[in-house]
Amino acid sequence: MEFAGVGLHSGAPVTMRLLPAPAGSGIVFRRTDLDNFEIPAVGRNVAKVSYATSLMRQGVLISTTEHLLSALIGMGVDNVIVELDNLELPILDGSSLPYVGAILSVGIRSQRRRRESIRVLRPVEVREGNKFIGVYPGSGYRIDYIIDFPAPIGWQHASVDLATETYGAFIAPARTFGYKADEQRLRNMGLIRGASPENAIVLTPDGPENGPLRFIDECVRHKVLDLIGDLALAGRRIEGHVVAERAGHAMHTALVSRLMKDRSAWELARVPVAEESAEGSEAAHLPAAAMANPALIGA
Repeated sequence: MEFAGVGLHSGAPVTMRLLPAPAGSGIVFRRTDLDNFEIPAVGRNVAKVSYATSLMRQGVLISTTEHLLSALIGMGVDNVIVELDNLELPILDGSSLPYVGAILSVGIRSQRRRRESIRVLRPVEVREGNKFIGVYPGSGYRIDYIIDFPAPIGWQHASVDLATETYGAFIAPARTFGYKADEQRLRNMGLIRGASPENAIVLTPDGPENGPLRFIDECVRHKVLDLIGDLALAGRRIEGHVVAERAGHAMHTALVSRLMKDRSAWELARVPVAEESAEGSEAAHLPAAAMANPALIGA
């Protein structure tokens, strides 16, 4: 699969390809413009997490990884090589929907090794003033997220269980968003150079400048999308209940770091075959549905 576009913050043109990977590889980014230098998508490689999540290894940067990682986790893809020829992933339409559509079009296949999840055994929390995120024991992968932004967003809450609900329909279409009043300040900081009404919701006090919204609560759904992508840096899909309030990329990745460091808080658990098959229901019309430890085919 190949994607082309510009980076949200750098504005730099980029071409990206998703390639099948052997079982146990995980998600690995490869900079083809830098002698195929590879950066595994794991928490120890997290670099900057202000307005996007970036990875760095030996001085090589990969920026704005969260939308793709979210789609891969949401669709049950465990092993893939992500090749790109610049430092930032393409923003596309600002959501994960283009990735989901591409994954469904080529299909995913099972591999010999059984899938493993990170089963949460006891609570792990991160607090910062009125911001909060925690993960707790629980079956499936349930997320509750609360945001509270100035008008026109206000207070929004989303609750989703990735074990029973369709990522592609409920989370993937939600686009990134920003306030028109903040545009010049962010551009002066060297950010959002690739942003446009085609890849972000532009908000004014009276509502979206480039509506209509895809969902009435699209903004909080996008925060869930970002969270799934950031928690992918744990290296495997979470089995537990995540609760977040007014959090963001920095707190998402701080939770990953705290969870991974506390080895008594989690265990590796093999995913039952029934659950693996259920994750493939979104692609049930394809010749090869998602099952054990999937990788992309036909990429």
